[in-house]
Amino acid sequence: MSSIRFDEVCALQGAPLIGAILSISALTITNTLEVAILVAGNFCLVSHVFLFNDWSGIGGDLNDPRRATRTFAAKGLSRSDVGYLALSLLALGLLLLRVVGATPFCIGLAIAGLSALYSAPGLHLKGTPLFNSGLHLAGGMLHFLLGYAAFSAIDARGLLVSCFFGLVFSAGHFTHEARDHDGDTLNGIRTNAVAFGRTQSFIAGLVLFTAAYALLVALAASGLVPGVLTVAALLYPLHLVASLRALRAGLTFESLVGLQRCYRALYAVIGIVMVVATLTSLSRS
Repeated sequence: MSSIRFDEVCALQGAPLIGAILSISALTITNTLEVAILVAGNFCLVSHVFLFNDWSGIGGDLNDPRRATRTFAAKGLSRSDVGYLALSLLALGLLLLRVVGATPFCIGLAIAGLSALYSAPGLHLKGTPLFNSGLHLAGGMLHFLLGYAAFSAIDARGLLVSCFFGLVFSAGHFTHEARDHDGDTLNGIRTNAVAFGRTQSFIAGLVLFTAAYALLVALAASGLVPGVLTVAALLYPLHLVASLRALRAGLTFESLVGLQRCYRALYAVIGIVMVVATLTSLSRS
């Protein structure tokens, strides 16, 4: 279990949880139990995604000085150990999602399929510029819809809100690739940052982040998400200042790690506000 990146896995529980909260019609013991099963299923599914990525890319990770000491091999684990654990988590995650419903199960399968396209040896579309970010765009949307579909049919509202999460996921992917430019270059992985340049990848990420903030404000103004989220416009300058600081620092690994911490904190605030406002509205109705 020490090979699981629990910090990353926990961060990715937000999208389906928010999707479930936005689509739920009433707070009941049964609904609360279903949300718990949904989160447990997604936890196993996302753990599988990260483990499968690590299993597939262990050769390059061991060749990267920044990653080598944090790999499962450095912890004394074999590739087969991690492979079996990844498959077990996938099976358990899909089983839990099937308990929630047929649609969440199918979406879970789709997320696992995107993971295979991105990481699997022979496919490894992580090294295909633009297409790899497209996988993250689709993955972000599906993670939100995974929760949304637990209590509601996928409708126009669900699809529009999912676009926000897709943009954030894809923007984060561009920033992540800018951060890992040197290691990916060393291992011959043709990411966007390697193919087009670190700065270009960073700017593409900032443009998508900007679009995500604008979309969220529009969704709040139209009533598709709680109106209080129009305050997201006030958080954008903080994100922009942090981005410009990283740019002035030369987009070093350390500066981009600092930027990631900053925008993850900002989106955590947005997620908490979204959940609290929705739950408050449900308790009044």
